Amino acid sequence: MSAIEDIAAERQRQISGEEFGPARDDGYVHHQLSRAAAAYAWFAGTPDEWRATYTGAPPTWPWSLNWWKPRDRRHDLVRAGALIVAEIERLDRAEGR
Repeated sequence: MSAIEDIAAERQRQISGEEFGPARDDGYVHHQLSRAAAAYAWFAGTPDEWRATYTGAPPTWPWSLNWWKPRDRRHDLVRAGALIVAEIERLDRAEGR
């Protein structure tokens, strides 16, 4: 799969597997989705030795630490991309697009 296809598949997994669909996303009006995306993107850019020992979540992480689930760099970036898509879709719905 291409990167774009992986992001689309992750977004679909968020909707169908985790029930993070439009109705739930529309409640995140304090930039939670973009802040979560930023956290995953930031973490993907940290050094390997730091990633291995870091036990918290980045400061932008908007939710409980229980929801912070980083994996490898690529997967973290795919997850960040899917969260960005979710935020763009939320903004579009809010603007009536």
